[in-house]
Amino acid sequence: MTNLYNHHDLHEMGLAPCAYGLTLNVTGNKLNAILNQRSQDMLTANNWNVCQYAVLVHMFAQVSDLEVGEFVHVVADAHIYDRHIPQVKKLIENPQFDAPVFKIDKSIRNFYDFTVDSFSLENYQANDFNEKIEVAI
Repeated sequence: MTNLYNHHDLHEMGLAPCAYGLTLNVTGNKLNAILNQRSQDMLTANNWNVCQYAVLVHMFAQVSDLEVGEFVHVVADAHIYDRHIPQVKKLIENPQFDAPVFKIDKSIRNFYDFTVDSFSLENYQANDFNEKIEVAI
């Protein structure tokens, strides 16, 4: 179990951390994770949060000789800001693609040996979206 909140540093931050806790547990031979988050701007951060923690679970499982289990993401305040509604509408109207296949270098046994080249996505497809997304603070 981790606490991602460093109260000592809050006075230096423009925004308090949104993700605040990650709990890992093993059921049988599977590593499960629960990410707790106090607040999330769904357009700006959801994809980033889900992807980074899901990959982290894969990394931890692999170096621990475990299978990847469930990843549960609990968000207390999931929201879309008014200024983002036109962008969200554009994204919703885009065609959907099948999910890509996440690949991880299975030869890595030490967590600190992972590099950016240890990961790939096969059959990744995306729609064009070249708009800046304003982060609200």
